[in-house]
This record gives sequence, C-alpha cells and structure tokens, in this order.
Amino acid sequence: MNTIPESRKPAQDHAIYDVIISGAGPVGLFLACELALAKCSVLILEKAAHLHSPLKQLPFGIRGLNALSVEALYRRGLLNELEIPKRLKNPHQNAVQGPRRHAGHFAGIPFHDGDIDPSQWKYRLPGSTDTNLIAEMEELETVLARRAVSLGVTIRHGHAITGFHQTEDGVTVQSGEQSFQSKWLVGCDGARSVVRKTGGFDFAGTEPEFTGYSVKVDIADPEKLNPGRNLTPRGMYLQSQPGYLAIQDFDGGAFHGSEKPVTREHVQEVLRRISNTDVTISTLHFATTWTDRARQSTSYRNGRVLLAGDAAHTHSPLGGQGLNLGLGDAMNLGWKLAATIRQKAPAGLLDSYQTERHPIGVQVLDWSRAQVAIMRPDPHARALHAIIRDLINTRDGATYFAGRVWGVFTHYDLGSGHPMAGYSVPDFVLEDGTAIGELMHDGKGILLDFEMNASLKNLAGEYGERMKYVSGRAKEQLGLSAVLIRPDGIIAWAADGEPDCIELRKAAARWFV
Repeated sequence: MNTIPESRKPAQDHAIYDVIISGAGPVGLFLACELALAKCSVLILEKAAHLHSPLKQLPFGIRGLNALSVEALYRRGLLNELEIPKRLKNPHQNAVQGPRRHAGHFAGIPFHDGDIDPSQWKYRLPGSTDTNLIAEMEELETVLARRAVSLGVTIRHGHAITGFHQTEDGVTVQSGEQSFQSKWLVGCDGARSVVRKTGGFDFAGTEPEFTGYSVKVDIADPEKLNPGRNLTPRGMYLQSQPGYLAIQDFDGGAFHGSEKPVTREHVQEVLRRISNTDVTISTLHFATTWTDRARQSTSYRNGRVLLAGDAAHTHSPLGGQGLNLGLGDAMNLGWKLAATIRQKAPAGLLDSYQTERHPIGVQVLDWSRAQVAIMRPDPHARALHAIIRDLINTRDGATYFAGRVWGVFTHYDLGSGHPMAGYSVPDFVLEDGTAIGELMHDGKGILLDFEMNASLKNLAGEYGERMKYVSGRAKEQLGLSAVLIRPDGIIAWAADGEPDCIELRKAAARWFV
C-alpha cells in the first residue's frame, strides 16, 4: 500500500519536499502525519525493505502506551483504529485481575490497580482517556502508515540514507545512487541513527550494565521456569508466554558489544545461570540482544537537520517509555516545524522543540538508570530494591510511580502563568456532549471559552484558521473560565476568573502568528 515498487522508482527524484524523514517506525510515521496534516509535503525513506518482523508482533511487539500517547492518538482520530488495545488488557500469562492486577512496574517491582489514587492527579478528569493501553508495534505502524499515505505522504522502503549535505536553503539526501531534495531533514532512524552520526550530533551518556536478550524458544522442561517477571541473584528473566523470554545478564553489555551470533547453546547457558535451573532449550527460533546504554543528543537540531525518537535518545526498554518519548517528540515537533515551513511561526518557535523535549528526555534516561541501579545483582541494590518495594506498596507510592510511568506528571516549563500551563489539556466535555479531544483532529490550536466572552471570540478571530474559537459550558471545568490550547494539546494559557486579555495576547503571540 505504501511502498513504491522498485520497477517504478525513478533514478532521480526531482521533487523538492518540505521534509524528508529517515525512518518509517512509529515516530517517523506519526511525525509525517502531523506535518502532512498541516499541508506539508513529506517523503519517508526507510532502510528496511520488508514491513514485517516477529519482534514487532505479539508478544515481543507489545508496547505500553502512556497517557500522553493515548491522548495524542485520540486527538488525531487514530485511537479507535487500533484493535489490539481494545481486546488485550494484560499480555502476560496467569495475570491477576481486579485490584491486585499489575498495572505497571518500576525495576520489575509491580504497582497494582487497587493501590492507585487517580484523585491525586488534579489536572486529569475522571472521564478522560485511558492512562495506559497495550499496543502492538506492527499494528501501530500499519495504522500510522495508512493515515500518512491518505494525507499524501510518500513512503519508500528499501531506501537507507547513506549521506546528506545541507545548505542555508535545504538538504540534499543521498540513498545509494539516488538523491532527494528537501527543505528539512528529520532523523527518526533509531539508536544507530545515520542522520545523527552524519550530522555531527554529540551523543552523550552512560555505557551499559547488562546485555538483554529477547528470544523465542522451545523448552524441553518448561516446568522449571516460572511465568512472569523473575528477579534472581544473578539477573532477571521474564516469561510473558511459554517460550517467549526476555533475559537480563549483568555482563556490562559485553556480549551485545561482541557482535557474536546468539546460539541456542549460549542462550541456554545464560538462562540456566540467571534462573539457577538446569532448564534445557531444545530449539531457538529467533533471538536479539539489547542493552541499557543511555545516551542523548546534546542538541536536537543542527541547522536544517533535526532528531526525534531513539535517534535523539536511547536507553533501556525497562518500563516501555522509549516509544512514548518518541511519540511525544513527534507531537511536539510536527506543528512547530510545519509552522516554520509555512512561515507562520513566531520567533523561537522551532527552538522550543529543544527546550521542551530535551529535559523530558533527561528525566526518562535518569528514570531508566535508576531502575538498572536497583536491579543489579549485589547487596546494595537489593537493599534499595526492598525500600522501593515498600514505597510502591503504599497508596501514595503506587500513585506516584504510576503517574511517572504513565506520563501524567509530564509538564513543560512555559515560564510564569497559570499552574495548568504546560500540562496536557484535560478532555473537557461540553454540555452538548462534544469532547475537546474530538475537536483537535485537524491539528489546529483552540481558544476554549467556557463563559462565551465576546472579547475572546474577537481575539481568536484575529488568527484566522490557525486558531479555532470554541465556546460553551463544560460538565466539569476545574474552576477555569478559558483555556488556550496549542495544536499538540498543551495548555498555553488559562484563566480562573475574568480573563486577562493582555496576558492572553502575549501567550497567543508566543505560539501563533
């Protein structure tokens, strides 16, 4: 559907695109959708020739979508197109249901549904979208690719970027014998990003503590392994379903770095050592390795080249926050880059991508490092592990860890203003039943006026199609009288009583032209 056959590909593409994106994973696809929604021309170049991989399918392809990712997909009308979140609530065998259902974890320590107190999250409404959902990578990519193509995005598989050259006016991208022209280039090409390496970005951080394995195996004596997540004196193994294993071996990342083949014998040796059993693997179907290497680009932009997703930051997959961090990058960058291309961007708008998203990346990398620190197989880590477990098993502790894992506490520092500025807008439901999230499918900014103030309507009108004016009482307004919402769903300004139109104008001028 979204791949141009080799026989139809020209030797030279003479089009000049607004943006070329390297990488057709969820981040690159979602960014392409955001740009195309704003009428930008987009070309995605993806090195993989084939779409399908067992690592993108259940169970290894399972990813947890946090509150911000769920809201982003909902606000663009994509959430209902995903079928797996509707039917898969817990991917692990023998999962406990009810109040003791595992709702997530920190370093393998679960927090439970019944211990979480959502009333402590004062900027979320009880009827808001789910705080977390189970998704599958392949389905997510399929849905996003379908939407991207419907918006006019061109996707070319089997086209690895081999180099590029940028000038003040644009970027020439090389893929083998072919070259492509664009005004901007965005690297969404993963932890080993060619765009980042070629673009000279500094990728600073820490080296790994362990080698992780994801394997599908046949086990001759499966009764010797426990289901679920198992922390042991030598590491960790997770058996989500029979024969589907994730293993952590604290070898300093040595095996992953050796680039040795992953054999049945090697996996069996590691699994026996970690599990302290004499389990026998009869067949190894496939395997891949990974680490907790935690690095982040010190800058997300170099001229006309930008980074998003794992190309900008990489860390352990513990807690499943990598996908969410990348989707957040795409949601933040898309409208800002589009406004820049359309010459509708206030001064400094594109720079705010770095200032807003880089600190969020720092937080997630530190969250990942903290988990690794208390999972190490040594007495000091075990002592910390016991204390964190006690904290998580309290109501306040579970609520805090869930809020961090699910992105509920994510906040941009927009300077002075209302306490809600910088947070994701609650899904206010108007008295006619319309939810604010449903009004954001077109990617426009919104001035939401609960009091039907004529001066606010006039102000919104000054911005034409770039800002929608929505008025009417809501069933729950959290004490607010008006809210200015950016295209990415972030509150830019809010008022409790009589709106200060001078402050509103300042806020609007910061984000809109």
